[in-house]
Amino acid sequence: MARTQLPGHIGTALCVLITSWWTLWGVEEMFFEGWYEPFEWLYFLLPGAVCLALTLLALTWPRFAGWLLMAVGGAFNALWLWRYQVTQGFRLTAQEALTILGVSGLLVVVGALFLVEGRRRRSIEIVRRPDGWRRWLPYLVVVGIPVLLGAATAVGPAIRVSGRVDDGDCSARLIEGNGVALIWAPSGPGWQSTVGAPSWNQIALYGVSPVGFEGKRHGRGDECDKGRDLGCAKAEDMQDTGICRYLSADGTTLAVEPEGRWRLPTTSELVRSLVRHGVNAGCQWDGDLGRQPCAVRPDKGTPLWDPTKPVVGYWSADEVDGYRAYLVSYDGRVVWIRKSRGENFGYRCVRETGVEVGHGEEGGEGRNG
Repeated sequence: MARTQLPGHIGTALCVLITSWWTLWGVEEMFFEGWYEPFEWLYFLLPGAVCLALTLLALTWPRFAGWLLMAVGGAFNALWLWRYQVTQGFRLTAQEALTILGVSGLLVVVGALFLVEGRRRRSIEIVRRPDGWRRWLPYLVVVGIPVLLGAATAVGPAIRVSGRVDDGDCSARLIEGNGVALIWAPSGPGWQSTVGAPSWNQIALYGVSPVGFEGKRHGRGDECDKGRDLGCAKAEDMQDTGICRYLSADGTTLAVEPEGRWRLPTTSELVRSLVRHGVNAGCQWDGDLGRQPCAVRPDKGTPLWDPTKPVVGYWSADEVDGYRAYLVSYDGRVVWIRKSRGENFGYRCVRETGVEVGHGEEGGEGRNG
């Protein structure tokens, strides 16, 4: 390998590495949250596809691709800064800034390497191309590696998703086992599983005048999550004015005044109620973040989840600190999320067994053993 070819080879290797990383991320996210709707999964494969296209472009026209990669890196950095400081309304942390600069900076470095390779090629009057399969070998490598990695990664999730249980029952369900016995709200205002679900602030401040979610995503006075916890809802708010307190006895409507029959579950209750194939997964919350210890890996299935809806995690009633709260995902992970974020984070109210729901009957016949 000639010394002058080193920048081009390094640039190609980095492109393959970046493409493979985005492919693996895309496949994981595709099965984690993008499978519920036809063609939704294509969105998660787009970053890897774009990186692959740029790599193929760089192999063919390195000089043009070099400038393009540098432009993409700069645009990526500007987009993230705009998203955090303008649309999200809070300051960028040092960790987030380093992450962004790491991605955009690497693209700039790769672009510079291909500019050097392009200059090398222009300095050669006649570029002798390999004959036969050797000519196409670089293209096969940059395409084959990420595709094979993605396909291998998809086998396990595909098997798991295909075996999900959906009994179609979205009524109030009694889920018991693992030391927990709670009735979970039916589909309606007490069970939010759609895109654009309310933030923790909105759930906790629902009963604050004016009653409702409007204008409360960023807490009181729209102050929460701008680098401080001023205006953020607190655990006491969740107990006093949370939407679950206003849920009717049967869980289908919201009352004008708080009735106090329902509440948001704790982190431990959520974790210990996770299911796999309709059976309790035997999970316990150890107090730490990340994937929790379980007898079997939990999945998104009934009776706890609606596998046809996009929500992948439920808010917990517990707060981490002034501006963050816990969220439990269907696969057994506990994470902290800013109280102002909504997106695909939902909630489901619970009540204790033995609470009357009307006409002397107790709702929720579904069980999870």
